[in-house]
Amino acid sequence: MGCFFSKKSKRKSSEKDDRTPTTTTVETTTSNAVPLGNNSDEAPKQYSWDKREKVDPKDYMLSGLKDVTVGRLPGKLNGQQFVIQECENCNIYVFDHSATITIDDCVNCRIVLGPIKGSVFFRDCKDIKCVVACQQFRTRDCKKMEVFLCCATQPIIESSTGMKFGCFQYFYPELAFHFKDAGLSIFNNNWSNIHDFTPVSGENNWSLLPETSSVLDYIPIPDPESEFKSVRISTEPQRSIVPLTKGGRRKDSEESCLFVFFSGEYTTANARKLIDEATAKGFVLIQTKEVSMRPEDVKRVFQNSAEDLVEWITKGPVIALELNGDGVVGACKNIANEVFSGTKVFVSDNKNTSSQDVDSFFNFADMQMGL
Repeated sequence: MGCFFSKKSKRKSSEKDDRTPTTTTVETTTSNAVPLGNNSDEAPKQYSWDKREKVDPKDYMLSGLKDVTVGRLPGKLNGQQFVIQECENCNIYVFDHSATITIDDCVNCRIVLGPIKGSVFFRDCKDIKCVVACQQFRTRDCKKMEVFLCCATQPIIESSTGMKFGCFQYFYPELAFHFKDAGLSIFNNNWSNIHDFTPVSGENNWSLLPETSSVLDYIPIPDPESEFKSVRISTEPQRSIVPLTKGGRRKDSEESCLFVFFSGEYTTANARKLIDEATAKGFVLIQTKEVSMRPEDVKRVFQNSAEDLVEWITKGPVIALELNGDGVVGACKNIANEVFSGTKVFVSDNKNTSSQDVDSFFNFADMQMGL
């Protein structure tokens, strides 16, 4: 079945939500009581929460702006909630990780959002072009959005029309760290697996962007005179932190190969190296996943090859990739031998069973992730 290589030896119309981000400050309480002992001038004991810097909600909100370039530089949000509302014809760049982001009543805006640990929620927005990385993606009552998306779960649209999706393609130097801080894996991206909560018979509320779409066709690099001039940005697919995948588009070949890296010090770097090697040979990356496995999962997914793999899944999550193209199985086996001879991997053994390998693993992974 497979071969492996191892190292030797609306908000509805009722009421609008309160859009002010929730922040908590603890007021310092001083006591008039005289402390015990002879020194009545002894200062009250200081606790760590007494020293917290007070948070100004306005620092975590963009509201009522028009015809401007605005946003936040790396280090300005540090995992806080953020709100964008009632903006028109703006370029908005949030180059930091956050807890959640809500975007309400915005029109004709270009938006880049760094990794979001929880959800991003667009409501009552129109003519939006954006780059987003998040755990959950939702829209309600939106019209005409073009989204370059990385989403760990299934994206959901509701009462929304003219929605178009493409794979996340973006880079800035802190982005990899922001993904880690937000608890997101660059390999878990369900950008094309859209769930329409309010489908209309005979109509398509969403579609995929053309495969050749470039971020720059939709969202400009920040103006060099703006506050973001110091952020080194690239929208080149080969430099994207998130691997560019074909997703739900029709495959060009009937031959696919499953390639799995087991946890190690260089697992992410090895997976990127494989993508570079395979795409340079003309093969296409269809999908990727990073998941944890139990011994029983290994036996079910890898079957005859499972015995030698069980001990390796205890070291951490595995990273799996589906590559597609005529001759891809043989090419991947050669790459494994030549490039990854000292690395624990699983590679489909022949093209007659490789499709079954792909289905077995990714069906397991989707179930594991609740997709």
